[in-house]
Amino acid sequence: MLQPDKILYEAEVTATGGRDGKAASDDGLLSVSLSLPKSLGGPGGPGTNPEQLFAAGYAACFLGAVKLVARTRKITPSEEPTVTAKVGMGPVAVGYALTVELKVQLPGVAKSAAEEVVAGAHERCPYSNATRGNIDVKLTVL
Repeated sequence: MLQPDKILYEAEVTATGGRDGKAASDDGLLSVSLSLPKSLGGPGGPGTNPEQLFAAGYAACFLGAVKLVARTRKITPSEEPTVTAKVGMGPVAVGYALTVELKVQLPGVAKSAAEEVVAGAHERCPYSNATRGNIDVKLTVL
């Protein structure tokens, strides 16, 4: 199990009401309403859900790792790179499990070089390290 030598940052968020509730950070910067999607048997609604929040966090973190790896390898995309995280959830023998696909665009970068950058980012990203061995993460270079 990977453990950091020291903690550089901690986020603290409290959820109330479960999947049809709210979540807020202790510093007041995050405050969201949560709604259970219809596809999971809920009413839907205007709120977000844990899978969207996880996808947003993973995409942003992975993009940071992509940019770091590209910079260290002196690879400069012609436009701003993007990462789209697709997070799915479904039943397993006991409970539920997640799936993840990360779709990465590195405009103006040869596909082979982009694939090397993405592989390097997958080794460095804290979300990738947290999910490794638990969730099959599919990497797609567009």
